[in-house]
Amino acid sequence: MSKQGTAETQRRHEQLGLSDGQVIDMYRYMLLARKFDERNLLLQRAGKINFHVSGVGHEATQVAAAFALDREKDYFLPYYRDYGFVLAVGMTARELMLSAFAKAEDPNSGGRQMPGHFGSKRLRIVTGSSPVTTQVPHAVGVALAAKMQKKDFVSYVTFGEGSSNQGDFHEGCNFAGVHKLPVIILCQNNQYAISVPVHKQISGRISDRALGYGFPGIRVDGNDALEVYAAVKEARERAVRGEGPTLIESMLYRLSPHSTSDNDLAYRTKEEIDENWKKDGVVRMKNYLIDCGIWDEARDADLAAQIVLELKEAIEYADKAPFPQPEDTLLHVYADSSQGEVR
Repeated sequence: MSKQGTAETQRRHEQLGLSDGQVIDMYRYMLLARKFDERNLLLQRAGKINFHVSGVGHEATQVAAAFALDREKDYFLPYYRDYGFVLAVGMTARELMLSAFAKAEDPNSGGRQMPGHFGSKRLRIVTGSSPVTTQVPHAVGVALAAKMQKKDFVSYVTFGEGSSNQGDFHEGCNFAGVHKLPVIILCQNNQYAISVPVHKQISGRISDRALGYGFPGIRVDGNDALEVYAAVKEARERAVRGEGPTLIESMLYRLSPHSTSDNDLAYRTKEEIDENWKKDGVVRMKNYLIDCGIWDEARDADLAAQIVLELKEAIEYADKAPFPQPEDTLLHVYADSSQGEVR
């Protein structure tokens, strides 16, 4: 690349208001999410954990969105692939491993939920559940609270393109549009609803559906972290100005099987997967940083080594941590009248 081309490339993140340190930090979270995901696939195959739903291919969108939001005040309703997102808003690899190992210290559910069911009062991550798309009306409800209380936080919710065909999506979008609520609704369109390809489940563009609800809908390249960042940042600015919701359709590709229980080669070809690996958002971000002159292969190797150590510590801690006790089943289920708190 020419010096002029390099300068133009570098100005791209600067024009968005991001420093060199911030885009490097974005890449760090993307790589951490990728390595966390890969390690969990190996742990499941080794019989150390029971199940894993992968987010490989989603990292650029997830981390970029987190950086575009206010991580000190906004509320988040991620879906089950959002490892990159929850790491970028403050969850640790140890916390996620405790969930993967279903241990009592799991901050999401105390070891009760499958991995990928995130929840953290500290980080304002609203607890999710297994039925898909239920988080959309919940996010709209959080946004309604923001408007009623005249507070300047927004809610942010994600889901896959298969979920956009559920009634919860329509009801949430319709209510948000009618009341002009401060909610960002982001679809991570990874081309497959488990085994059903997008052309068999959706006619047209998901982003175009926003027109019927009375608010903007945009489609972005989900492998381009800076493009996603710009879209989510603009959506948040609209929301806090009182201009209502935004629907964002982030186009990406699920590079791994749907879950560790899935044989993805039963419904797609290895050639198709290999072709989409060429568009990998993590590699794309790394190359962008190198082109900007703020990153190199030596620093990348150092970062990868640091992440290996971080994950090793997290796995060892989670593996040795105690499982929940049988009586813990009753925790956080019934109110304890003597204490006046939920148990």
